[in-house]
Amino acid sequence: MPPKVKITKKMVEDASFKVIRANGHENLNARTIAESLGCSTQPVLYTFKTVDEIREAAYAMADKYHTEFIMPKETDRNPMLTLGLNYVRFGYEEKNLFRFLFQTDKYGGKNIEALMSDPGLSDILKVMAGGLKVDTDQAKEMFLAFFCVAHGLASLLANNSMKYDEDYITKMLEQVFIGMVASRKGK
Repeated sequence: MPPKVKITKKMVEDASFKVIRANGHENLNARTIAESLGCSTQPVLYTFKTVDEIREAAYAMADKYHTEFIMPKETDRNPMLTLGLNYVRFGYEEKNLFRFLFQTDKYGGKNIEALMSDPGLSDILKVMAGGLKVDTDQAKEMFLAFFCVAHGLASLLANNSMKYDEDYITKMLEQVFIGMVASRKGK
């Protein structure tokens, strides 16, 4: 009899990510992970103590995937606009991951300042500060307004059967961007 495949922590994490991406975080449990891996639930729960631990690992994977998805390339003409467009497109193309990352009360009990101080934003703020030729504090201030618009659009697309219209979204984000730049110049 051939030896059984050992289920590794990485395999459970990858399967969890796949389950969430395909079926939503509401359907993540030991059984759905085991089905994805083609094994019983025992190896899944042997690798992690609880499904909540698995959920945390999957969240970290989804967050990393999201960051890579939205980050502009060095060749992009307007990195901030690209960042916003990619964020909205992520909400449209990766509905389940978007809801998992941004609509599961991960930031429950925190205020906007806590969100803006998240270390995960540092790369995004650097891109913004460089593209807008402002310091990091100014980039934070501008990011919040831009983020609220992009997040609202992404949420609408992630939670509804709306059509994605990149030209319209580009125009809207450009208007917000132009308004932010004009506002900065007026200070």
